[in-house]
Amino acid sequence: MKESAWPDSIDMAITVCDRDGIILYMNEKAAATFAADGGRALVGKDLLACHPEAARRKIGRIMASRQANTYTIEKRGLKKLIHQAPWYRDGELGGLVEFSIVLPTDMPHFKRT
Repeated sequence: MKESAWPDSIDMAITVCDRDGIILYMNEKAAATFAADGGRALVGKDLLACHPEAARRKIGRIMASRQANTYTIEKRGLKKLIHQAPWYRDGELGGLVEFSIVLPTDMPHFKRT
């Protein structure tokens, strides 16, 4: 497997944008998730233009604070874990990456010591 092929082989959506919110990359799952909005054609487009004002402010806070944002949502009957985090290139903020994972309805939870 080519090194760059692994993101397309996992069952989670990965979207990457630069510091200005321009989408740099979407794996296959992300392209399929956002197919109705353009799918892979969104690469090169402004991520912020696709979001309401409250989400744009949140993205701005993540970039400014360099702190990850993790939460769950339910949409179209699917519960998802969303993890948004800054990414870096040579120690400088490169932008934001989002991982979106569909959670099983009967997902076990373990407490470990």
